[in-house]
Amino acid sequence: MTIALRFSLILSVAGLTALMGCSPDDAASTVPNSTDAVSNSEEDAGAPKDAAFVLGDLIPEFNPPTKEELDNVEWMDKPVVDVYELMANRKESEVAMMTAAEALAVRNKTPEDNHNIVSAMGTLATDGEINYSAEWNRHTSADIRNTNPLMISSSAEFDVSGLLSMGLFSFDWNFTPYGNAGSLVSWQTSSDGLMDMVVMRDDLTWSDGEKITAYDVEFSYQVIMSSAVPIPAVRSGTDQLKCVKAYDERTLVYFHFEPLATNVWNINFPIIPKHKYESTIADDPTLASSPVHVELDENPVSGGAYTILKRVRGQEIILKRRDSYYMFDGQQVRQKPHFETVRFKIIENPNTALLSMKKGELEEMMLTPEQWQSQTNDDDFYKFNTKSYALEWVYYYFGWNFRSPFFKDKRVRQAMSYAFNHQELLEKHRFGMDEASTGIFHRTSPWAPEVAPSSYQQDLTKAEDLLAEAGWEDTDGDGVLDNIVEMDSNFDGESEGSRRVPFEFTILTSNRPDRIAICELLQENLDQIGIRCNVKPVEFTTLQETMLGHKFHAVFAGWGTGADPDTSENLWTTKAIDNGRNYGCYSNPEIDKLFEQGKRELDLGERRKIYQKIHLTLWEDQPYTWLYFRNAYYAFNKSLRGYNYSPRGPYNYGPGADTIFKSAEIQ
Repeated sequence: MTIALRFSLILSVAGLTALMGCSPDDAASTVPNSTDAVSNSEEDAGAPKDAAFVLGDLIPEFNPPTKEELDNVEWMDKPVVDVYELMANRKESEVAMMTAAEALAVRNKTPEDNHNIVSAMGTLATDGEINYSAEWNRHTSADIRNTNPLMISSSAEFDVSGLLSMGLFSFDWNFTPYGNAGSLVSWQTSSDGLMDMVVMRDDLTWSDGEKITAYDVEFSYQVIMSSAVPIPAVRSGTDQLKCVKAYDERTLVYFHFEPLATNVWNINFPIIPKHKYESTIADDPTLASSPVHVELDENPVSGGAYTILKRVRGQEIILKRRDSYYMFDGQQVRQKPHFETVRFKIIENPNTALLSMKKGELEEMMLTPEQWQSQTNDDDFYKFNTKSYALEWVYYYFGWNFRSPFFKDKRVRQAMSYAFNHQELLEKHRFGMDEASTGIFHRTSPWAPEVAPSSYQQDLTKAEDLLAEAGWEDTDGDGVLDNIVEMDSNFDGESEGSRRVPFEFTILTSNRPDRIAICELLQENLDQIGIRCNVKPVEFTTLQETMLGHKFHAVFAGWGTGADPDTSENLWTTKAIDNGRNYGCYSNPEIDKLFEQGKRELDLGERRKIYQKIHLTLWEDQPYTWLYFRNAYYAFNKSLRGYNYSPRGPYNYGPGADTIFKSAEIQ
């Protein structure tokens, strides 16, 4: 859970010519500052391909203070918390509406039923109640590309890596950040806001028996800040740090350029074992190609509660609890994970997954609205399972690629939004269970505009008028709009120059029936106004790779919420095109400026205004056609207890999945 803190829904030294870090004796970096370091200019493009790999070449030149000089700094204590205990304290003030046994006898038909079930099944375990030998059979709709926490980008990778990885920081269901009591002794911030210092616990070990130290954290930062390492998500935020310095095995200091509102999140990045990667990264900066890195991907050295027991591509990933996570020198030093094994079963088709739930083979899955409404109300479902739901800040969209010859013009993108039948989407495809999305922040988020913009409704006449204004007309009478557009050889391999082309494009989507159907609705709508839209379902990993390379016209996808609104910078700023997840290549100088202002504004009220303006500006530009916010609809096996919800669903917050258990009374 702890490695996923900053990101939206919803990516690790022999042979080095120089060690680019922040120690006084390190070679100096030529990068002027962290912002410029990730720009898209030719000057910052990096060394030639045949140049030697340089660790941390994006880190600016900086000489950190000595340990003695740090003793003279005025420090302020920050909270170090066990978020499990925090949840337990919360539960003491909440009254369960019924017992778990009573809740499991109820069929969830009304909001009152749901409220009662959520309150009952969220109750935490009492002494002797947990079956520690149990296995949890979880569902994931897609395979993971890799297990290295630095490379995580998908929700499936967050779920798996969250159990394999350790983190120094956490946050609760309200997105309040804390130091992780399982990893830290103390956390302090300098009075000027330019430094954070932590003291790590001395009972942290990797799964191979080596100690986890501050040097691992420093090294991980240097890897993230290496231009040759292809990191689609993790570098965002980490690049706002001036330096990360380990003064000894336990003492670590993060140095900031400015006292930003986001500093509390920027210090939280994934950690990899230095002793496994420092001698291999120079030969393979991709961290995925060489035999040693392939082996580390298959059998990673874990810092978290679990290790990989078995992995069959496209089928399953089995994790096993490791004693050395919670035991040290014969003493229990951390909470014992509730499951001996966690099995992720990879089932792409949700209908197939539901059949497995009804057989008792799967023990949790996210339901589609159709499944909730019509396929989970009978004895076959309730024999083994129950279900519940809660509000979740996850939005889905059609994304338009600005490098495509079709979607550079704002009027065209707005026309796409007018052409689509949003009402049919919500009523027929989402079964009236979700609400229309009017931008990046949910209406209940503190960052959403006080008055939300009006959602788009289908208006084919308006769509046609906007397309005509943009020059799209049927000039040859074949029933398809055409226009003279500027071609980009970097996008589709076509020769450069302007020429007349028909409006025909392809939209990509993951290979799921419900998502294909939504794209086919778009196809039908656009056909009515002379646009040909081809729907292309692909495997999820292929979809990720295609989006990362910007080689698509349009895509149907979704994003979850980050713990801080600044995480959206990784989706919308110009620098995120080649160094983030701005897959559609949207670029607006005003948006770039607002995100810079947002991270610097310390007054909460003024900061909200900035992100509200970002929300409204994006809505005007329509780089996406925003479709709907999806609630968290989950099915759980009746043997499971202790699941609670946040705006990120039941997982990926603190304590999240850590409170879920199987009752010892049910064998």
